[in-house]
Amino acid sequence: QVQLVESGGGLVQPGGSLRLSCAASGSDFSAYRMGWYRQAPGKQRESVTAISSGGVTYYLDSVKGRFTISRDNAKNTVYLQMNSLKPEDTAVYYCNAYQEYTHSNYWGQGTQVTVSA
Repeated sequence: QVQLVESGGGLVQPGGSLRLSCAASGSDFSAYRMGWYRQAPGKQRESVTAISSGGVTYYLDSVKGRFTISRDNAKNTVYLQMNSLKPEDTAVYYCNAYQEYTHSNYWGQGTQVTVSA
């Protein structure tokens, strides 16, 4: 029911900032839990952050205080503001939408974030 298109990835120096966007199309966007996952080479995909339909947020411990997730339901868009980036943040970042009543997951195509000097 939801299609996700991501943008904003790229190359940034350690300590820099980057803002990812995820534009959603489909029905009932405001009812989905939205989130961001990431996957580095040789590692499992991990949940970075999520925001519920009611605005409750979750953050991976290693990104607390540095990353901020937000959503604009009027624009059907979710954002990930990433500050104080570290080389270990390098990964492909995926936007995720979760519909609880169907246990359905929807994924964006992924966007590469590379943190390197």
